Amino acid sequence: MSETLFNEEDSKLVSDLYRLSKKSPKLVRSHTYDAPSDPAISITSWKMNEFKYYDVPSPFPTLARGLFTRQLPLKDDKEPRYQIVARGYDKFFNIGEVPWTDWSSMQSHTGPDYTLSVKSNGCIIFIAPLSSSKLIVTSKHALGSMQGVDETHSQVGHRWLKRHMALKGKSEEALAAALWERRWTAVAELCDDDFEEHVLAYPREKSGLHLHGINETHKDFRTLPASIVDAFADEWGFMKTPTLVLKSIPEVKQFTDEIAKTGTWKGEPLEGFVVRTHIVHPKHDSTSRDRAPPYPAGSSFFFKVKFDEPYMMYRDWREITKILLSAKGSLDDAKIPKSKLKRKETQLYIKWIKEEIRQNRGAFSEFSKGKGIIATRERFLKWLECNQGKDASEELESSQPDGFGKTIILPVAIPGCGKTMVSVALAHLFRFGHTQSDDVQTKKSGPTFIKNVIELLKKHDVVIADKNNHMRQHREALRQATSKLHSPVRLLALNWNLEKPPAMVHRLCADRVFSRGENHQTLRADTVAKYHEDVIWQFIREREELAINEVDDIIDMEVEDTVEAALTRVVDGCVQILGYEKPSQESIDEAVRVAREYVPKAKKADAKGKKAPEPRYYGILPEIDLLDVISTRLDEAEDVPVNGKAFWRALVGNGRVTNRPHVTFVHQKNLPGQEELWERCRAIHLMSDPPFFSFRLGHLLWNDRVMALTVEEFSLAAPDDSADAHAGQEGHVFVSQLHEDIRNVLHITVGTADCNIQPVEAKALVEAWRKGDRVGIGSLEIEGFSAKGRIKGLTY
Repeated sequence: MSETLFNEEDSKLVSDLYRLSKKSPKLVRSHTYDAPSDPAISITSWKMNEFKYYDVPSPFPTLARGLFTRQLPLKDDKEPRYQIVARGYDKFFNIGEVPWTDWSSMQSHTGPDYTLSVKSNGCIIFIAPLSSSKLIVTSKHALGSMQGVDETHSQVGHRWLKRHMALKGKSEEALAAALWERRWTAVAELCDDDFEEHVLAYPREKSGLHLHGINETHKDFRTLPASIVDAFADEWGFMKTPTLVLKSIPEVKQFTDEIAKTGTWKGEPLEGFVVRTHIVHPKHDSTSRDRAPPYPAGSSFFFKVKFDEPYMMYRDWREITKILLSAKGSLDDAKIPKSKLKRKETQLYIKWIKEEIRQNRGAFSEFSKGKGIIATRERFLKWLECNQGKDASEELESSQPDGFGKTIILPVAIPGCGKTMVSVALAHLFRFGHTQSDDVQTKKSGPTFIKNVIELLKKHDVVIADKNNHMRQHREALRQATSKLHSPVRLLALNWNLEKPPAMVHRLCADRVFSRGENHQTLRADTVAKYHEDVIWQFIREREELAINEVDDIIDMEVEDTVEAALTRVVDGCVQILGYEKPSQESIDEAVRVAREYVPKAKKADAKGKKAPEPRYYGILPEIDLLDVISTRLDEAEDVPVNGKAFWRALVGNGRVTNRPHVTFVHQKNLPGQEELWERCRAIHLMSDPPFFSFRLGHLLWNDRVMALTVEEFSLAAPDDSADAHAGQEGHVFVSQLHEDIRNVLHITVGTADCNIQPVEAKALVEAWRKGDRVGIGSLEIEGFSAKGRIKGLTY
């Protein structure tokens, strides 16, 4: 048999990938490796922009996620010829993640059988023949060794492959021959807690390569039935992946809905199921709303059903522990995202794990390397079952009082969230008492405001304490004042969620303040110098996150909601928590109208001589969540150097990640040399409706002192229908006149190792990396993430 397998369609696909990567290197990129089993052969791994898999029509000639190819020897000076060496599954999506994976669409466009395989919680491994006697073993996009990594995923996968075959008395040569003859790629999951723990536990007897698929090594996605996969696993010593066959989409939905209630199957927790089926021609009862998948009839088709519990809770515990271990100061000062604190079990876990770390930090020495995660969780679950854990749980439950007589509704917000608009509408709708701190004219407004709230409680069962209440002392003052009353008073918080990119929160709130103009008692729009924007930044900086034990109930609010959406949230909360009957839609609409027509009774005089401070620098405030972007990329990336992940965790744990990401264009220190750029930035900043600019995140860079993100493809963002045409024109001019020297050093400083390191070191890091001076600099490409923002004059 020939030692090369040539297929015209496969070769054309690879040629198309080369052309596309040359034309659009940000869309498709490749990396070449020497095959460990035959270093004379070069293997190319192809990686697509993850976010473009969602596009229809697809910009890619293949939807394969994991594709390895090689160039074959030339014949008669003809065009290059290529061979697909290993082929992964086509990209597949969760329920509802794309239009063609909602239940209705899949009912119309897929057909039986539906094979549900357990979604293994490990790292994918491809095993494919390089020839009839040699194999390659790869991870999703890489193979062989990597600098800075002791043992890569592909190397561990290869080690396990040898162990499995040895138990069966098989050789690599024999496996290579079997796969070569059939043109197959074996697809397995590496599950080895001794190498790398994930979320779900794999005991020693279940460690190894779990075979869950065999693909034809071909341009088109064709995967073999579970019966053949299981037989192959038995023959060659792989672990088998549990499967279940159902006959219809309704059966799949009913079964997975039932499993989702506990997150377990056959007594074991699981992340979810991968459902394997195939595409059929649309059924007669399909409608235009049922979106067809981007595959022809007869194609293999996968989708996944993931379960939140207990998998997501276990993952939260892992991430919380990493944050606490990275904290340099007190564990109580570590910044734990509020989104992870909603479950009672997680609140107990935080209390328990802090004490464990204090007593024996050395026991967690390998945690950041993926060791001890599961053992820690198991210790906590056992603690929950002992008397100490039960007492702690009962104490947490008893901390929630009951039997309230009256209720105070207190917004927890910043200016521009819409708290007064909601308060006015709510008071009109339910006839609640309503008092505003902005109406207080006395010098010390705080005590007077509290007094007004208590007085209103004498006449109303529910009173709205309309104040930002953004600091803990404001909430404590209300609690202390009501503690002296005869019957318990419920504190019900309207908690505006500011866990968004700070630039987005600021823009939304500042635009609302600008739009309302003079219609406020104190904070009125400054149309000349935009002083109100500095005031909002001050509130954002000063805001202290609401702790669960500060109030008795919480209604979660969203800063981007319209007044109609915000009022609907509060009404639903009052119905559920306070037991009120839900008003008619006509009554709600009337309340919104009253709120929109509201005019304050009195206005405080503007402070004399008060003006906006001069900016220290101009830059873009990108509306981006660094924690989400970087954590997601580091979690998804294979074989990231340990020092990169460790540095990131230290930045997060010690609160060293910048809380207001920005891209600097020009600083006061650059004057007068860059006076022209300064004035162009200033002109855009002062526009009433300034344009948005966009850019792509290139690479995450770090050394032992600073971490930064490079900025690529800076341009004017596509305008919406309401955009100011003049502002758009000025934006085009700004982009066209931005010098290349400035573009090349644009970056976001992610954070510094400690407060003695100046953020400006990030600029030097980026400059050195771009010049090719990369000794001591770690890097990771950021895929598929872009950001937008406005140019602002900034004082800090």
